[in-house]
Amino acid sequence: MKASELKDRPASAHTLPVRRRILADCERLAWHSPALETGIPGLTLYRVTEPSAPFSSIYEPSVSLIIRGRKQVVVGAAVLDYDESNFLLTAIDLPTTVRILDASDAEPYYAALLRLDLECLRRLIVQHDVRASAPQRGDMAIAVGTATTGLFDALARLIGLMDTPRDLPFLAAHIHEEILYRLLSGEQGEHLRRIALSGTQTNRVAAAISWLKQNYMAPLRVEQLAGIARMGVSTLHHHFRAMTAMSPLQYQKHLRLHHARELMLSEAADAATAAFRVGYESPTQFNREYRRMFGAPPMRHIKSIQQQADSPARR
Repeated sequence: MKASELKDRPASAHTLPVRRRILADCERLAWHSPALETGIPGLTLYRVTEPSAPFSSIYEPSVSLIIRGRKQVVVGAAVLDYDESNFLLTAIDLPTTVRILDASDAEPYYAALLRLDLECLRRLIVQHDVRASAPQRGDMAIAVGTATTGLFDALARLIGLMDTPRDLPFLAAHIHEEILYRLLSGEQGEHLRRIALSGTQTNRVAAAISWLKQNYMAPLRVEQLAGIARMGVSTLHHHFRAMTAMSPLQYQKHLRLHHARELMLSEAADAATAAFRVGYESPTQFNREYRRMFGAPPMRHIKSIQQQADSPARR
């Protein structure tokens, strides 16, 4: 299906013209894999031609916009479904399970992910005192909001810079700021504001998450983590679970298993080696927890990923 034939869904009718423009740009790109690094700082485009089985992914602070298709993201016990009418906002690093729901050869799934410059975000808040258009709803650091014409238009102009690389150094930063402004002033702006500003409970949990991300191999002492967050242990547990839908121990386990999977895929490490390198002392425990998360023992799971990658249909 060409951009001119893009189907209209009632919830996303207002963004249809600008999404047609973006699709036209995407369809003329050279796709050698589902992910395309654009050369524009922080921007990755995605094209998928069939629904996917659930796969694991660690979301960085980012905004994700679906140009065509539908996707499901699972964080802990929380399940978020979104399509062209929504954006997915992630304010901290989060281990997730992802599934592409709508995609085909005739109608590929297209999406864009823009990693957010948090220093730029803080500068915007301080200099311009940007306020959200709606009160904060919930504490999770991942949320779905309404995708506006303004957001898609900024994305279209950002993607258009691929045709004029000489304009990148000046215009890309300004469009990135515009997108941050639109997110801050929109319905999910408080998610970003609370993460960016120091001294809040949310920011303290973000400090604990940052430490876990850098030290996931080390044994976890919750008292030490609470000290890093400048909270009591029970307060940390409460706010950590509210933001991530996981306890600190579960979050560390997700990080370890994700990194172990990457070691087995990228370095051909065996399961025992990967287990020890990410901090497990018992290969048996690693195998048990890996199977519980990914649905298969480590090496069987890795082999299935490699077979899928070699399949023409997957490509």
